[in-house]
Amino acid sequence: MEQEYGLLDTDEVETPGDEWEEIDYTDTDADRIARKRDREFSQFRERIKDADQFKVEASVFDDATYGALYKLVQDGHIDAFGGPISTGKEANVYTALSGDHEVAVKVYRINASDFREMGEYLQGDPRFEEIAGNKKAVVMAWVRKEFANLKRARAAGVRVPEPIAVERNVLVMEYLGTETGRAKRLTEVHIENPRTAFEVVREYMYRLYDAGIVHGDLSEYNIIVHESQLYIIDVGQAVTVHHPNSDDFLERDCENVANFFARQGVDVDGDQLLAYIREHANPTE
Repeated sequence: MEQEYGLLDTDEVETPGDEWEEIDYTDTDADRIARKRDREFSQFRERIKDADQFKVEASVFDDATYGALYKLVQDGHIDAFGGPISTGKEANVYTALSGDHEVAVKVYRINASDFREMGEYLQGDPRFEEIAGNKKAVVMAWVRKEFANLKRARAAGVRVPEPIAVERNVLVMEYLGTETGRAKRLTEVHIENPRTAFEVVREYMYRLYDAGIVHGDLSEYNIIVHESQLYIIDVGQAVTVHHPNSDDFLERDCENVANFFARQGVDVDGDQLLAYIREHANPTE
């Protein structure tokens, strides 16, 4: 594997960040489409529901989720659906065709989302205080938070999937992979130069923190290799430094990353990585 881990140029990132930006979680066009249920939408819903490669079940997605997919097709973000990339407790990710290139479609499951997993990231975020008991509103806000975090990370010079569109509980973003499948996680590849890879991840963590972001769940499982570059994925839970648990999240991220690279032979531990980030970053300036 080529170890040409380049870095992106950074843009100006404003603080305090997305935790203080209002998120609209009211009904969207997708909800209105689902309520209207005209003939074209109903036909679209049945095609997607019955498509073996998409594997959408009525018990998992509500009508408004189909409405969100339908709206994204109408808006030109999706032309055709592909197969599943990954499945999780809270979301499934699928490939889709948009024009002449593939995109990834992340669908959060309203009915199956596990708030125990989300809880530590939601607590202390002012955008979620009024909707804590409303599962639909929380998931919709969470998806918009992920969209905002992706934009913020890219502006900070961190390689993440490019966010393309968001509608209700569905996020469309850049697909990282090839015709043969998704890009591999760090756990799935042989790292020829672990020290170089570590230094790039350390730079990403520094840039995120300098821009006022803490990933909150960073490990070798959500760092992937695509075209000889490292990318960070799964930033939905990321918080800004103003979150009351941000210090704990940063310490945990440093411990996870350092432990992985130490197993690859890099002389590093969590305390050293944490000290480096805090010494070089100025997230409140």
